[in-house]
Amino acid sequence: MKKFMIILFSILGSVAAGGALFMAFAPEFGAAAQGQSLDRIKKSKQYKDGRFENVHYTPMMDESSFGEKAKIFVSFMKGVENSSPIDQLPMMRPTQAEYLAPSSSAAPEITWFGHSAVLIELDGKRIFADPMLGKRPSPVSFVGSKRFSDELPIKIEDLPPLDVVLLSHDHYDHLDRGSIRKLKDKTGHFVVPLGVKAHLVKWGVPENKITELDWWENTSAAGIEFVATPARHFSGRSLTDRNKTLWCSYVVKGQNHSIYFGGDSGYDTHFKEIGDKYGPFDLTMLECGQYNKAWQYIHMMPEQTAQAHLDLKGKVLMPTHWGAFSLALHPWKEPIDRLSKAAAQQNIQLATPIIGQRWAVGEVTLFKKWWATLE
Repeated sequence: MKKFMIILFSILGSVAAGGALFMAFAPEFGAAAQGQSLDRIKKSKQYKDGRFENVHYTPMMDESSFGEKAKIFVSFMKGVENSSPIDQLPMMRPTQAEYLAPSSSAAPEITWFGHSAVLIELDGKRIFADPMLGKRPSPVSFVGSKRFSDELPIKIEDLPPLDVVLLSHDHYDHLDRGSIRKLKDKTGHFVVPLGVKAHLVKWGVPENKITELDWWENTSAAGIEFVATPARHFSGRSLTDRNKTLWCSYVVKGQNHSIYFGGDSGYDTHFKEIGDKYGPFDLTMLECGQYNKAWQYIHMMPEQTAQAHLDLKGKVLMPTHWGAFSLALHPWKEPIDRLSKAAAQQNIQLATPIIGQRWAVGEVTLFKKWWATLE
């Protein structure tokens, strides 16, 4: 028994030491801000006691009771019926040549890659928001929810040159090291929240190609104006860096069109504040999916997504944060079914393109409920 216990503790110690070394040196975890970037972080109104905070108190799941945490853990272990599609999701596959050809539309054109990855074409410029194009939102390739679709609408290598990559925060389902490394040489500029620059620099993006923004700050890149606006969420890529970087949403303004990209956010008063200050928007892209009452303050319920769109004074709503990964305890179609019902009740024009479909904002497009017949 003594030998067994020695061997057991040796194994556990080796595993713990290996995990600590992996977290300390693996590039997937990114890096901590330093120098001028850290100085700017410390001056931010959102930064208090060494961490960023939301405008209003935002309870997290780790503040729940032990019993509540245990129930969530057991639910994840058991799984949820229909959490992932059995059928292959429909997909359009635009070519690089099609993207490089001059657009026939004066309106912004949008291509959804699943989850929150969206290619925006505005005033002849290409902006890729939250281009998480990897197979799993995880620091390792064999752990975590696998992407529903085996392939992307277009390979990363075949994407046309990008003018701007826009990042909302540093969670793995929005910021993927592998995707950034493949995009860095074909991207003109990166616009990110405070603190995220350090991750990109570690992954090989030149510092002079990155602009960090605090809430309500703006910048111009490729002739497009970007305003970093509040969100109600959190950040972190490891066990030790919770809320060390900022999270945000964005106002994207061209010559004649305004777009809102929400990233991740729980419902709060910031939507109305942004709508009053920068609305109306030709298009709002808001999260729909990966919700649960246990984390209701950092992710919206579908009905709240509809209300947030109204608060923003949006004309067309395109739901994101669904259709690619199972990260919560609900069937994969539930978010879009609930949002479709809420949108119909409130007379909201809902855009539900299939993955890879390139569509023009403001032009008459009859979107089908393509998910309805899938299992």
